[in-house]
Amino acid sequence: MKIDLKKLIFLVLVSSFLISTNTIAVNISNTQYHELNDSLDSCPYPLDSIYPTNYEDLDPYVDLEITVTIKEIRAFDDIDKYSKPDFFVKLYINEYEFTSDRWMNQDHITIPWSKTVDVPDDKEFVEIKIELWDWDIGLNKLCDIAVNDNDNPLRRSISVEYDLKTGHWFGDDGITPPGSWWLDYSGYGRGNGCDDNTIYQRDLDCEIYFDITQTDYDGDGIPYWTEVNVYKTNPEVDDTGDDSDEDGVPIEWEFKWGTYTWRWHEYSGVYFYYLPNITEDFESMDFDLDSINNYEESLVSQWGADPYRKDIFVELDVMEKGPNGEIKSNLPQGSRELIFKAFNRQNIVFHLDYGQMGGGETVPFNPNKINSSEIDRLYYQEYFLHGDENNWRRGVFHYGLVLYTTDSAAGFAFRNNAFQISMTGHELISDKIWSERDVVYASAYMHELGHTLGLQWLGGHDRSQMFPYQLGWWLWRNYKSIMNYGYMYGYMNAPVDFSDGSHGWNDFDDWSNIDYAYFDYT
Repeated sequence: MKIDLKKLIFLVLVSSFLISTNTIAVNISNTQYHELNDSLDSCPYPLDSIYPTNYEDLDPYVDLEITVTIKEIRAFDDIDKYSKPDFFVKLYINEYEFTSDRWMNQDHITIPWSKTVDVPDDKEFVEIKIELWDWDIGLNKLCDIAVNDNDNPLRRSISVEYDLKTGHWFGDDGITPPGSWWLDYSGYGRGNGCDDNTIYQRDLDCEIYFDITQTDYDGDGIPYWTEVNVYKTNPEVDDTGDDSDEDGVPIEWEFKWGTYTWRWHEYSGVYFYYLPNITEDFESMDFDLDSINNYEESLVSQWGADPYRKDIFVELDVMEKGPNGEIKSNLPQGSRELIFKAFNRQNIVFHLDYGQMGGGETVPFNPNKINSSEIDRLYYQEYFLHGDENNWRRGVFHYGLVLYTTDSAAGFAFRNNAFQISMTGHELISDKIWSERDVVYASAYMHELGHTLGLQWLGGHDRSQMFPYQLGWWLWRNYKSIMNYGYMYGYMNAPVDFSDGSHGWNDFDDWSNIDYAYFDYT
């Protein structure tokens, strides 16, 4: 019998990979994964680990089209020297090229742009490439949204292949399930130009959020092939919201985050980590170690939570205007953006709920200097927990108030998961030190949030650290973090950021020492 040596070598490599991956997966739940294997009626839980890539018709109910949607764009660097960038996107789908309109003079885009293209119904994979550009007269600049690529460090775009059988994509971006040999640190459907280790270099780093979908007869987003061959569900019935296995997580979440597709030359495969008829213990799973378990991740998935990448959720409550013209307490939009940039470029995605995630209350005005116990009783209990000590948001969201005035410091953490800053205190600081108002508010808010992440002040809360002519400043000058009074509020032109520990003696790596579980402690 004639043996194809290349195929034999490849099958050996694939088998080794599957064995190593299965070992890790089975350790999560031996019983569940044995049941999963049996339910698929196949050998180990990767399904059809080698199968052909062309079919007569991948979905007999519809003419297949795919839609690529650009959901959000944010500049991390100063793209243009004297103005905000003029972004536009170039999108390549198979052999077709599309260009978006320009978003003029904006460094944060939240208005979606999408393009829908008819694709062959008998070819499994669709090739997609995304480029982000800054428009300039006569000299457009290609911005960096790419992964770390040692073979091509100058690459700045995202290239993926979309699988019409499973509705998932892979390549520069993709699902990285537990035990995977490759990790997508920026998360599924997100590109981050800082992934090439240029967080503190200015090389046009940006982040981009995108989604890829296909036509689906019943509208539940689960492709015909997956429904018929794996889930054994009816491709004519919308299964959205179904939880037949009663594990508390709907089928669409299990489908999105429990499916992994790969391809190597003419070989390809698909893995199903969760199935709708297998009860999973999602409350015990926290693969990204951000102290938000997979059940909780499913509760906030509509707001961008990714179970394989760290997320931080904060509820922002503000105080309404006073009766005598006192302005509404708030966290300025510019301050919010400074915090988003600090966290997101580290691939710790920051989510601020100011009304769009079920929280973000406006609390009644109080002109008095409120103390911490009153803040806890009047606001935390009523407007965050809504009188329910078991409110599920307690295990997901930090709580950050902006009040009018308090009886002590301009900001303090009053619980492991809760803090406040006062408007009067920070307006005074802004006027006194001539710093930008956005920087003053952002550094205060992020400083107090840092306490709910387990970050404490090296050297203690010593105000001598604020002044270069006192000993405290010189002792801790290398700790270039907003946790240090010497670098809060824009002192010494310091950015709104934690330290990465690279500045020498008496510095501390805040970013690597965040305690994500700290806010869970009662």
